[in-house]
Amino acid sequence: MNVQFLWVYPVKSLAGIRVEALDLDDFGPAHDRRWMLVDDNGRFVTQRTHPELAKIKTSLAAGEVGVEIPGYGSFALEPTERRLEAKVWGDQVNTVLGAEEANAAVSAFCQRSLRFVFMPEDSFRQIDPDYVTSRRRVGFADGYPLLIANQASLEELNGRLRDPVEMRRFRPNVVVSGFTAWQEDHWRELSVGTVRLSLAKPCSRCVMTTVDPEVGVKDSDGQPLKTLSGYRRQKEGVIFGMNAIHQSRGCLSVGDPVSVIA
Repeated sequence: MNVQFLWVYPVKSLAGIRVEALDLDDFGPAHDRRWMLVDDNGRFVTQRTHPELAKIKTSLAAGEVGVEIPGYGSFALEPTERRLEAKVWGDQVNTVLGAEEANAAVSAFCQRSLRFVFMPEDSFRQIDPDYVTSRRRVGFADGYPLLIANQASLEELNGRLRDPVEMRRFRPNVVVSGFTAWQEDHWRELSVGTVRLSLAKPCSRCVMTTVDPEVGVKDSDGQPLKTLSGYRRQKEGVIFGMNAIHQSRGCLSVGDPVSVIA
């Protein structure tokens, strides 16, 4: 059992980057979802309402985040000195606005006024206190620093679909292999290389899983969410993957051994 793939998502709801290693800092994977898009009310915007965001590529070099917006060019995301109270789910977060050039380009691409915002070090967003009582922070991810997915579970799901889907639909940080399908339902703690991960809760899935990451369009039949709903519905919702928290800083690498502790 080992790590098969690793992904980082520098901007919430934009395309991710497959990497060979993930450094873990206080927020989670370094640079993961420290940027996001908001509307004129400061509320977060995702592929749920704008599936075309999947087509915006991201880059990460020496800690600098870039975006490539189809038809408009490439831009470095640069924080300004302007502050904004942004809303992500039920949380109010103190953020820093991004530079106007990238904001204008993404607004033109989505045909809606949008702005990039950055979560600085002096901002703190608490992980869901219903599941985590310790004082732990998270960036703009939906709720937890890490998402763990099992390759065997995707293969089992694809066996039920007319058109198989890629793991990218589910936007995991860590994809593990060598386990049986849905074995992750019973995990509570994993050892990944030298890092221990606590699995807080199953990850409930939404309409974003129906967005084809290549073309930024939702599946007309609602797949794969429709099929998942038929046999993967639990009290938390329609489940694929596990939300996780790292117990310490460290580094995860492709090929790292994975062991179930509990």
